[in-house]
Amino acid sequence: MSYDLAMNLSQTILGVSFKNPTVLAAGMMGITASGWKLVGSKGAGAVTTKSMWAKEHVGNPNPVVISTPDWTLNAVGLPYAGKEVAVEEVGAYMAEHPVPLIANVVGLTPEDFAEITAAVAPLRPDLFEVNISSPTFLKLRGSFFEGADDIGAVLKAVKKVAAGIPVFIKLSPNVANIGEVAKACVAAGADGITAINTVGPAMAIDLRSRMPILAAHRGGVSGRGIKPIAVRCVADIYTATEGKTPIIGVGGISTGEDALEMMLAGASLVGIGTAIAERDLEVFRLISEEMHAWCGKEGIADISEMTGGMHREIAAHVSI
Repeated sequence: MSYDLAMNLSQTILGVSFKNPTVLAAGMMGITASGWKLVGSKGAGAVTTKSMWAKEHVGNPNPVVISTPDWTLNAVGLPYAGKEVAVEEVGAYMAEHPVPLIANVVGLTPEDFAEITAAVAPLRPDLFEVNISSPTFLKLRGSFFEGADDIGAVLKAVKKVAAGIPVFIKLSPNVANIGEVAKACVAAGADGITAINTVGPAMAIDLRSRMPILAAHRGGVSGRGIKPIAVRCVADIYTATEGKTPIIGVGGISTGEDALEMMLAGASLVGIGTAIAERDLEVFRLISEEMHAWCGKEGIADISEMTGGMHREIAAHVSI
């Protein structure tokens, strides 16, 4: 497809330039520098690393994933080799830096988050993404940290050593009011919000053995089936933060129309993960082309016009 240069897919967010809104979500292909470069070469506007721990972290025993056309259930457990590997891989990527890199960091205490952030910050990734919300551990808590005080402690620890690099925080949908959580995160120092993490914990049972299919029994749900939840969460966050805080919208995006819907809800960037299994790594290019084609038909010159469009439309109807 030839791009009409009058239709602009690029954006600049918190001083970082993205050639298009598509972002490799954390946990998918995000392990090595070579993998990140490959994803960038396939058309992604940015790439997110796998969740990086300061110390080696062993994930859950197999089986850890089950997939259907509508959803994927995983309890991988966030395995990672530790900060030495993180420094090696991030350093190798940033030496070439083909597209922006979002460094996803994880820990069990604020000190853990600070340790991995401090190790990676000198390499100057474009953004940090703080993972406080994965339901894929063996014990499967809905989130690592609950409540403004806990989240604030993590953000304070990360911001102190982030060397001025913007910090996003990744939120769970498994809360009573994600908008209020996001508002508290911004008050505590978050520069942006990523939403949502996987939904759950959830379970699938094998009929023959009558046992849970995952060794950990429960896991987090991703894929097409969670898109309506993700869209609602992004809309709630946009409203709660008055449209002033950039959002990376994640959850169930597999087409250009999905991505545009997420942007109308309030996202500036859209994370893509499970759809890679369906459309291969070409998914980033394909979604960008589909967004471009739709916007061209609608006479939209700049993709940033889509962000928060639903909220403006609602406000216009209310005022009539």
